[in-house]
Amino acid sequence: MNRYLVIALRTPEFDPAVIGPHCHFLDKLRADDRVELSGPFSDKSGGAYLLRAATLDEATTIAHGDPLHLSGASKLTVHEWHAK
Repeated sequence: MNRYLVIALRTPEFDPAVIGPHCHFLDKLRADDRVELSGPFSDKSGGAYLLRAATLDEATTIAHGDPLHLSGASKLTVHEWHAK
């Protein structure tokens, strides 16, 4: 599996009610050993998580299932990450 950094930046439509469903989404990914790290940015502009997937397309598909993306609360970008 490859690693992908998913960056979520809040949009003007951000609703704090989406945080619960987003955390549940990440918990399910953790249970499937798909998420290594996750957390919010200290400035409250969004957050990031490190996702495991076979391809960029798979990682993007997974990330686009995040309630943050589905609700329009955050703009998600997915970047292949080669950690050393």
